[in-house]
Amino acid sequence: MKTIQAIVELASATPTGEVLAMATVMKVRGSAYRRPGARMLVNAAGRSAGMISGGCLENDVRERARDVMATGKPVLVTYDSTAPEDIVFGLGLGCNGIVQVLIEPLTAGDETGLLAFFAACVARRQMGRIVTIFQSENVALGTRVLRWPDARVTSNCDDAAVAAALVYSLRENAARRNAVRNITLPDATTAGVLIETVAPPLPLTIFGAGDDAIPLAQMAKLLGWHVTVIDARPAYATKERFPTADAVHCVRPESLPESHQVVFPAESMIMIMTHNFTHDLELLRMFGSRKVRYIGILGPKSRTQHLLDDLADDGVTFTEENLSRIHGPAGLDIGAETPEEIAVSIIGEMQAVLSERQGGALRERNAPIHDPSDQTEVTI
Repeated sequence: MKTIQAIVELASATPTGEVLAMATVMKVRGSAYRRPGARMLVNAAGRSAGMISGGCLENDVRERARDVMATGKPVLVTYDSTAPEDIVFGLGLGCNGIVQVLIEPLTAGDETGLLAFFAACVARRQMGRIVTIFQSENVALGTRVLRWPDARVTSNCDDAAVAAALVYSLRENAARRNAVRNITLPDATTAGVLIETVAPPLPLTIFGAGDDAIPLAQMAKLLGWHVTVIDARPAYATKERFPTADAVHCVRPESLPESHQVVFPAESMIMIMTHNFTHDLELLRMFGSRKVRYIGILGPKSRTQHLLDDLADDGVTFTEENLSRIHGPAGLDIGAETPEEIAVSIIGEMQAVLSERQGGALRERNAPIHDPSDQTEVTI
Protein backbone atom coordinates (compact mmCIF):
# COMPACT_ATOMS: atom_id res chain seq x y z
CA MET A 1 0.00 0.00 0.00
CA LYS A 2 2.97 2.35 0.46
CA THR A 3 3.55 2.33 -3.30
CA ILE A 4 -0.15 2.87 -4.00
CA GLN A 5 -0.19 5.85 -1.65
CA ALA A 6 2.79 7.40 -3.46
CA ILE A 7 1.14 6.78 -6.84
CA VAL A 8 -2.08 8.44 -5.66
CA GLU A 9 -0.10 11.47 -4.44
CA LEU A 10 1.65 11.88 -7.79
CA ALA A 11 -1.59 11.41 -9.71
CA SER A 12 -3.38 13.94 -7.49
CA ALA A 13 -0.69 16.52 -8.21
CA THR A 14 -1.09 16.03 -11.98
CA PRO A 15 -3.46 18.38 -13.86
CA THR A 16 -6.71 16.76 -14.97
CA GLY A 17 -6.50 15.43 -18.50
CA GLU A 18 -2.72 15.04 -18.53
CA VAL A 19 -1.46 11.65 -19.72
CA LEU A 20 0.77 9.55 -17.45
CA ALA A 21 2.24 6.09 -17.89
CA MET A 22 1.87 3.18 -15.49
CA ALA A 23 4.46 0.40 -15.53
CA THR A 24 3.39 -2.83 -13.82
CA VAL A 25 5.30 -6.08 -13.37
CA MET A 26 2.93 -8.63 -14.85
CA LYS A 27 4.90 -11.85 -14.84
CA VAL A 28 8.23 -13.11 -13.51
CA ARG A 29 10.13 -16.28 -14.28
CA GLY A 30 13.18 -17.08 -12.22
CA SER A 31 14.74 -14.54 -9.90
CA ALA A 32 13.75 -10.89 -9.80
CA TYR A 33 13.84 -8.04 -7.30
CA ARG A 34 10.08 -7.35 -7.47
CA ARG A 35 7.11 -9.60 -8.00
CA PRO A 36 3.94 -9.28 -10.11
CA GLY A 37 1.96 -6.24 -9.09
CA ALA A 38 4.97 -3.98 -8.49
CA ARG A 39 4.23 -0.58 -10.03
CA MET A 40 5.75 2.70 -11.09
CA LEU A 41 3.81 5.74 -12.28
CA VAL A 42 5.62 8.21 -14.56
CA ASN A 43 4.42 11.70 -15.49
CA ALA A 44 5.29 13.82 -18.53
CA ALA A 45 8.17 15.48 -16.69
CA GLY A 46 9.77 12.13 -15.92
CA ARG A 47 8.90 12.22 -12.23
CA SER A 48 7.93 8.81 -10.89
CA ALA A 49 6.38 7.09 -7.88
CA GLY A 50 6.98 3.46 -7.00
CA MET A 51 9.56 0.93 -8.17
CA ILE A 52 9.43 -2.13 -10.40
CA SER A 53 12.98 -3.37 -9.74
CA GLY A 54 16.00 -2.63 -7.62
CA GLY A 55 16.80 0.32 -9.86
CA CYS A 56 18.06 -1.53 -12.92
CA LEU A 57 14.91 -1.24 -15.03
CA GLU A 58 13.56 2.15 -14.05
CA ASN A 59 15.55 4.30 -16.48
CA ASP A 60 14.66 2.14 -19.45
CA VAL A 61 11.02 2.09 -18.41
CA ARG A 62 10.98 5.90 -18.18
CA GLU A 63 12.25 6.10 -21.77
CA ARG A 64 9.58 3.70 -22.97
CA ALA A 65 6.96 5.53 -20.90
CA ARG A 66 7.58 8.68 -22.96
CA ASP A 67 6.67 6.79 -26.13
CA VAL A 68 3.58 5.30 -24.50
CA MET A 69 2.40 8.74 -23.36
CA ALA A 70 3.03 10.15 -26.83
CA THR A 71 1.32 7.35 -28.78
CA GLY A 72 -1.37 6.41 -26.29
CA LYS A 73 -0.65 2.73 -26.96
CA PRO A 74 0.30 0.23 -24.22
CA VAL A 75 3.30 -2.06 -24.65
CA LEU A 76 4.47 -5.24 -22.97
CA VAL A 77 8.24 -5.24 -22.47
CA THR A 78 10.19 -8.38 -21.65
CA TYR A 79 13.49 -8.05 -19.76
CA ASP A 80 15.47 -11.27 -19.97
CA SER A 81 18.51 -11.35 -17.70
CA THR A 82 19.11 -15.05 -18.35
CA ALA A 83 20.55 -14.42 -21.81
CA PRO A 84 24.08 -13.19 -22.66
CA GLU A 85 22.47 -10.41 -24.69
CA ASP A 86 21.56 -8.73 -21.42
CA ILE A 87 25.13 -7.48 -21.16
CA VAL A 88 24.95 -6.07 -24.66
CA PHE A 89 21.58 -4.53 -23.93
CA GLY A 90 23.24 -2.61 -21.17
CA LEU A 91 20.97 -3.26 -18.22
CA GLY A 92 23.17 -5.84 -16.53
CA LEU A 93 20.33 -7.11 -14.38
CA GLY A 94 22.17 -10.04 -12.90
CA CYS A 95 19.02 -11.51 -11.35
CA ASN A 96 18.84 -14.52 -13.68
CA GLY A 97 15.15 -14.01 -14.37
CA ILE A 98 12.64 -12.90 -16.98
CA VAL A 99 10.41 -9.95 -16.13
CA GLN A 100 7.46 -8.81 -18.21
CA VAL A 101 6.33 -5.22 -17.66
CA LEU A 102 3.14 -3.67 -19.01
CA ILE A 103 3.49 0.05 -19.69
CA GLU A 104 0.15 1.73 -20.36
CA PRO A 105 -1.18 5.29 -20.70
CA LEU A 106 -3.50 6.64 -18.01
CA THR A 107 -5.31 9.95 -17.79
CA ALA A 108 -5.22 12.10 -14.66
CA GLY A 109 -8.69 12.86 -13.38
CA ASP A 110 -10.38 9.89 -15.07
CA GLU A 111 -12.99 9.06 -12.43
CA THR A 112 -13.51 5.51 -13.69
CA GLY A 113 -9.89 4.57 -14.31
CA LEU A 114 -7.13 2.80 -12.41
CA LEU A 115 -5.81 5.95 -10.70
CA ALA A 116 -9.25 6.81 -9.30
CA PHE A 117 -9.60 3.20 -8.17
CA PHE A 118 -6.34 3.41 -6.22
CA ALA A 119 -7.41 6.74 -4.71
CA ALA A 120 -10.65 5.14 -3.52
CA CYS A 121 -8.78 2.24 -1.89
CA VAL A 122 -6.53 4.69 -0.04
CA ALA A 123 -9.29 7.09 0.99
CA ARG A 124 -11.68 4.40 2.21
CA ARG A 125 -8.93 2.18 3.66
CA GLN A 126 -10.67 -0.81 2.12
CA MET A 127 -9.68 -3.63 -0.19
CA GLY A 128 -10.02 -3.52 -3.96
CA ARG A 129 -9.32 -6.14 -6.63
CA ILE A 130 -8.00 -5.96 -10.19
CA VAL A 131 -7.66 -8.37 -13.09
CA THR A 132 -5.65 -7.17 -16.09
CA ILE A 133 -4.96 -8.79 -19.46
CA PHE A 134 -1.30 -8.52 -20.42
CA GLN A 135 -1.10 -11.18 -23.15
CA SER A 136 -3.78 -11.84 -25.75
CA GLU A 137 -4.15 -12.35 -29.49
CA ASN A 138 -7.41 -10.45 -29.85
CA VAL A 139 -7.95 -8.32 -26.74
CA ALA A 140 -6.10 -5.08 -26.08
CA LEU A 141 -3.33 -5.00 -23.49
CA GLY A 142 -4.49 -3.35 -20.29
CA THR A 143 -8.08 -4.54 -20.61
CA ARG A 144 -9.23 -4.95 -17.03
CA VAL A 145 -11.96 -5.32 -14.48
CA LEU A 146 -11.94 -3.36 -11.21
CA ARG A 147 -13.78 -4.39 -8.07
CA TRP A 148 -13.95 -1.15 -6.11
CA PRO A 149 -13.92 -0.84 -2.30
CA ASP A 150 -17.66 -0.09 -2.37
CA ALA A 151 -18.22 -3.43 -4.20
CA ARG A 152 -18.84 -1.81 -7.61
CA VAL A 153 -17.46 -3.76 -10.55
CA THR A 154 -16.38 -1.78 -13.61
CA SER A 155 -14.45 -2.56 -16.78
CA ASN A 156 -12.74 -0.66 -19.58
CA CYS A 157 -13.81 -3.46 -21.94
CA ASP A 158 -16.72 -2.95 -24.33
CA ASP A 159 -17.09 -6.70 -24.89
CA ALA A 160 -19.48 -7.91 -22.19
CA ALA A 161 -18.44 -11.55 -22.65
CA VAL A 162 -14.75 -10.77 -22.16
CA ALA A 163 -15.56 -8.64 -19.12
CA ALA A 164 -17.60 -11.51 -17.70
CA ALA A 165 -14.64 -13.88 -18.15
CA LEU A 166 -12.44 -11.46 -16.22
CA VAL A 167 -14.98 -11.17 -13.41
CA TYR A 168 -15.13 -14.97 -13.25
CA SER A 169 -11.34 -15.14 -12.91
CA LEU A 170 -11.57 -12.81 -9.89
CA ARG A 171 -14.03 -15.13 -8.19
CA GLU A 172 -11.95 -18.20 -8.96
CA ASN A 173 -8.87 -16.62 -7.35
CA ALA A 174 -10.53 -14.89 -4.40
CA ALA A 175 -8.11 -16.32 -1.85
CA ARG A 176 -4.89 -15.07 -3.44
CA ARG A 177 -3.34 -11.65 -3.12
CA ASN A 178 -1.60 -11.67 -6.53
CA ALA A 179 -1.74 -14.45 -9.09
CA VAL A 180 -0.69 -14.91 -12.71
CA ARG A 181 -3.20 -16.99 -14.63
CA ASN A 182 -4.11 -18.12 -18.15
CA ILE A 183 -7.81 -17.77 -18.81
CA THR A 184 -9.92 -18.91 -21.74
CA LEU A 185 -11.74 -16.09 -23.48
CA PRO A 186 -15.15 -16.41 -25.22
CA ASP A 187 -13.45 -16.77 -28.62
CA ALA A 188 -11.59 -19.85 -27.27
CA THR A 189 -8.21 -18.06 -27.24
CA THR A 190 -6.09 -17.86 -24.14
CA ALA A 191 -5.15 -14.67 -22.34
CA GLY A 192 -2.52 -14.07 -19.68
CA VAL A 193 -3.90 -12.10 -16.75
CA LEU A 194 -2.59 -10.67 -13.51
CA ILE A 195 -5.08 -10.86 -10.65
CA GLU A 196 -4.35 -8.52 -7.75
CA THR A 197 -5.69 -7.62 -4.35
CA VAL A 198 -5.02 -4.05 -3.23
CA ALA A 199 -4.96 -4.38 0.53
CA PRO A 200 -5.74 -1.40 2.77
CA PRO A 201 -3.00 0.04 4.98
CA LEU A 202 -2.27 -2.36 7.83
CA PRO A 203 -3.70 -0.92 11.08
CA LEU A 204 -1.14 -0.79 13.88
CA THR A 205 -2.15 0.53 17.28
CA ILE A 206 0.66 1.35 19.71
CA PHE A 207 -0.36 1.54 23.35
CA GLY A 208 2.21 3.72 25.05
CA ALA A 209 3.66 6.99 23.82
CA GLY A 210 7.06 6.81 25.47
CA ASP A 211 10.28 7.66 23.66
CA ASP A 212 10.69 4.03 22.60
CA ALA A 213 7.37 4.17 20.71
CA ILE A 214 8.54 7.02 18.47
CA PRO A 215 10.88 5.00 16.17
CA LEU A 216 8.32 2.17 16.04
CA ALA A 217 5.65 4.57 14.75
CA GLN A 218 8.10 6.08 12.27
CA MET A 219 9.19 2.72 10.85
CA ALA A 220 5.62 1.51 10.56
CA LYS A 221 4.73 4.60 8.52
CA LEU A 222 7.70 3.93 6.23
CA LEU A 223 5.96 0.65 5.40
CA GLY A 224 2.72 2.49 4.63
CA TRP A 225 0.87 1.19 7.70
CA HIS A 226 -1.93 3.14 9.37
CA VAL A 227 -0.54 4.04 12.80
CA THR A 228 -2.54 4.99 15.89
CA VAL A 229 -0.82 5.90 19.16
CA ILE A 230 -2.75 5.73 22.45
CA ASP A 231 -1.55 6.84 25.89
CA ALA A 232 -3.26 8.06 29.05
CA ARG A 233 -0.67 10.82 29.62
CA PRO A 234 -1.53 14.17 27.98
CA ALA A 235 2.11 15.23 27.86
CA TYR A 236 3.06 12.13 25.87
CA ALA A 237 0.07 11.51 23.59
CA THR A 238 0.66 14.50 21.32
CA LYS A 239 0.88 14.99 17.57
CA GLU A 240 4.11 16.92 18.11
CA ARG A 241 5.79 13.77 19.46
CA PHE A 242 4.27 11.57 16.74
CA PRO A 243 3.99 13.79 13.65
CA THR A 244 3.87 10.86 11.21
CA ALA A 245 1.15 8.94 13.08
CA ASP A 246 -2.30 8.91 11.51
CA ALA A 247 -3.99 9.39 14.89
CA VAL A 248 -2.90 10.10 18.46
CA HIS A 249 -5.40 9.66 21.30
CA CYS A 250 -5.14 10.44 25.00
CA VAL A 251 -7.34 7.85 26.66
CA ARG A 252 -7.05 5.37 29.51
CA PRO A 253 -7.28 1.66 28.65
CA GLU A 254 -10.45 1.13 30.66
CA SER A 255 -12.15 3.91 28.69
CA LEU A 256 -11.51 2.32 25.29
CA PRO A 257 -14.75 0.32 25.09
CA GLU A 258 -16.72 3.57 25.41
CA SER A 259 -14.52 5.41 22.94
CA HIS A 260 -15.75 5.54 19.36
CA GLN A 261 -12.52 7.09 18.08
CA VAL A 262 -10.61 3.84 17.68
CA VAL A 263 -11.68 0.61 15.97
CA PHE A 264 -9.79 -2.66 15.84
CA PRO A 265 -10.56 -4.76 12.74
CA ALA A 266 -9.46 -8.37 12.49
CA GLU A 267 -6.27 -7.46 10.60
CA SER A 268 -5.10 -5.16 13.41
CA MET A 269 -1.64 -5.33 14.90
CA ILE A 270 -1.50 -4.36 18.60
CA MET A 271 1.69 -3.32 20.39
CA ILE A 272 1.49 -2.94 24.16
CA MET A 273 4.34 -0.84 25.55
CA THR A 274 2.85 1.38 28.26
CA HIS A 275 5.54 0.52 30.85
CA ASN A 276 2.65 0.25 33.32
CA PHE A 277 1.81 -3.23 34.55
CA THR A 278 -1.80 -2.35 35.44
CA HIS A 279 -2.43 -0.78 32.04
CA ASP A 280 -0.82 -3.72 30.26
CA LEU A 281 -2.98 -6.11 32.29
CA GLU A 282 -6.15 -4.28 31.27
CA LEU A 283 -5.10 -4.17 27.61
CA LEU A 284 -4.26 -7.86 27.53
CA ARG A 285 -7.60 -8.60 29.17
CA MET A 286 -9.28 -6.55 26.44
CA PHE A 287 -7.44 -7.87 23.38
CA GLY A 288 -6.18 -11.31 24.37
CA SER A 289 -9.26 -13.12 23.08
CA ARG A 290 -9.83 -10.93 20.01
CA LYS A 291 -9.07 -12.24 16.54
CA VAL A 292 -6.42 -9.68 15.68
CA ARG A 293 -3.26 -10.46 13.66
CA TYR A 294 -0.68 -9.74 16.31
CA ILE A 295 -0.40 -8.71 19.97
CA GLY A 296 3.07 -7.66 21.09
CA ILE A 297 4.05 -7.02 24.68
CA LEU A 298 7.23 -5.17 25.61
CA GLY A 299 9.38 -6.58 28.36
CA PRO A 300 10.85 -9.96 29.39
CA LYS A 301 9.06 -13.26 29.00
CA SER A 302 8.57 -13.56 32.74
CA ARG A 303 6.61 -10.28 32.77
CA THR A 304 4.24 -11.53 30.07
CA GLN A 305 3.75 -14.76 31.99
CA HIS A 306 3.03 -12.70 35.12
CA LEU A 307 0.32 -10.84 33.20
CA LEU A 308 -1.21 -14.10 31.98
CA ASP A 309 -1.08 -15.61 35.47
CA ASP A 310 -2.80 -12.61 37.02
CA LEU A 311 -5.55 -12.78 34.40
CA ALA A 312 -5.94 -16.52 35.05
CA ASP A 313 -6.37 -15.78 38.76
CA ASP A 314 -9.23 -13.49 37.74
CA GLY A 315 -10.79 -16.27 35.68
CA VAL A 316 -9.56 -14.94 32.32
CA THR A 317 -7.90 -17.64 30.23
CA PHE A 318 -7.05 -17.82 26.54
CA THR A 319 -7.20 -20.60 24.00
CA GLU A 320 -4.09 -21.92 22.27
CA GLU A 321 -5.12 -19.96 19.20
CA ASN A 322 -5.35 -16.79 21.27
CA LEU A 323 -1.96 -17.42 22.86
CA SER A 324 -0.36 -17.98 19.45
CA ARG A 325 -1.13 -14.35 18.60
CA ILE A 326 0.49 -13.02 21.79
CA HIS A 327 4.18 -12.23 21.38
CA GLY A 328 5.90 -11.46 24.65
CA PRO A 329 8.60 -10.39 24.55
CA ALA A 330 7.79 -8.82 21.20
CA GLY A 331 10.37 -8.86 18.43
CA LEU A 332 12.97 -10.98 16.71
CA ASP A 333 16.15 -12.10 18.45
CA ILE A 334 18.64 -9.69 16.87
CA GLY A 335 20.31 -8.43 20.05
CA ALA A 336 18.37 -5.16 20.02
CA GLU A 337 19.03 -2.69 22.84
CA THR A 338 18.31 0.87 21.71
CA PRO A 339 14.75 2.08 20.95
CA GLU A 340 15.59 2.12 17.24
CA GLU A 341 16.99 -1.41 17.31
CA ILE A 342 14.01 -2.65 19.29
CA ALA A 343 11.69 -1.05 16.73
CA VAL A 344 13.49 -2.92 13.93
CA SER A 345 13.11 -6.15 15.89
CA ILE A 346 9.38 -5.63 16.49
CA ILE A 347 8.61 -4.52 12.93
CA GLY A 348 10.56 -7.52 11.63
CA GLU A 349 8.48 -9.92 13.71
CA MET A 350 5.24 -8.25 12.67
CA GLN A 351 6.20 -8.56 9.00
CA ALA A 352 7.11 -12.22 9.53
CA VAL A 353 3.67 -12.85 11.06
CA LEU A 354 1.96 -11.09 8.15
CA SER A 355 3.94 -13.19 5.66
CA GLU A 356 3.50 -16.38 7.69
CA ARG A 357 7.26 -16.80 7.90
CA GLN A 358 9.50 -17.74 10.82
CA GLY A 359 11.74 -14.69 10.59
CA GLY A 360 14.99 -16.63 10.29
CA ALA A 361 18.03 -15.87 8.12
CA LEU A 362 17.34 -16.17 4.40
CA ARG A 363 20.58 -18.08 3.86
CA GLU A 364 19.09 -20.88 5.98
CA ARG A 365 15.93 -21.03 3.86
CA ASN A 366 15.77 -24.09 1.61
CA ALA A 367 13.07 -22.65 -0.64
CA PRO A 368 12.64 -19.64 -2.94
CA ILE A 369 12.55 -16.27 -1.20
CA HIS A 370 9.19 -15.53 -2.76
CA ASP A 371 6.27 -17.93 -2.76
CA PRO A 372 6.25 -19.41 -6.28
CA SER A 373 2.57 -20.27 -6.06
CA ASP A 374 1.63 -16.78 -7.24
CA GLN A 375 3.36 -17.60 -10.52
CA THR A 376 1.50 -20.80 -11.23
CA GLU A 377 -0.21 -20.68 -14.60
CA VAL A 378 -3.57 -22.40 -14.59
CA THR A 379 -6.08 -22.34 -17.42
CA ILE A 380 -9.54 -21.57 -16.08
